[in-house]
Amino acid sequence: MDGAPSPASPAGLSAYVVVSQLLGLTLLVTTGAWLGRYRGGVAWHSPLQFNVHPLCMVLGMVFLQGDALLVYRVFRHEAKRSTKALHALLHGLALVIALVGIVAVFEFHQTKGIPDMYSLHSWCGMAAFVLYLLQWLLGCGFFLLPGASFSLRGRYKPQHVFFGLALFALSIAVCLLGITEMLLFNIRDSYSHFVSEGVLANTLGVLLVAFGLVVGYVLTRDDWKRPPLAEELALSMDFKTLTEGESPGGGSQ
Repeated sequence: MDGAPSPASPAGLSAYVVVSQLLGLTLLVTTGAWLGRYRGGVAWHSPLQFNVHPLCMVLGMVFLQGDALLVYRVFRHEAKRSTKALHALLHGLALVIALVGIVAVFEFHQTKGIPDMYSLHSWCGMAAFVLYLLQWLLGCGFFLLPGASFSLRGRYKPQHVFFGLALFALSIAVCLLGITEMLLFNIRDSYSHFVSEGVLANTLGVLLVAFGLVVGYVLTRDDWKRPPLAEELALSMDFKTLTEGESPGGGSQ
């Protein structure tokens, strides 16, 4: 109805979204503080190139991925096509930033003569990135681009939702492995003495877990799911008719 106000968000949703963003920004600041104060900062084609890796992974695979997952909870009353596009765009940006981080660490290892892909962190991290890329490509193919039928989209959607949340959790776990590995490489002898760098890095790990828990809670609340708009229901019926040859009022087989 023209001039009608948009329905209010469910109670508590806005507060949790705000908390998630505060946690996300805090973990980015904490990552920058750790790398800047204790690891010398960030630079390309220098001994500091390695530091590009943790910064890009936290920014891309955690913060931006988490925000991409929240799109359908935050933008509840906008056109679904626009919401889908933003969801895909944020995931795509996260992938590009993560790729920069992967290139940085491989180039650094090559320069220093360090072996690649031998640690649990690297195995899980590469698996997370490849699966995330596959998830993004399948999501674009099924939901953003034309071609997939209504029933095919319906069958794939539960897998897309599950693996989206699972890959987000895996990305956080990989970051925790990376933080621990980096601390053991750099301050192995003093880590157990509660030195300031170790405490700051551990705090970053706690922030990563907290961010993941808040985002995960928002995503798993059924009553906070984005409700379909009236025009979207009509378009869905039209799309089903076009792709499967059923009339909106007809019975299913």
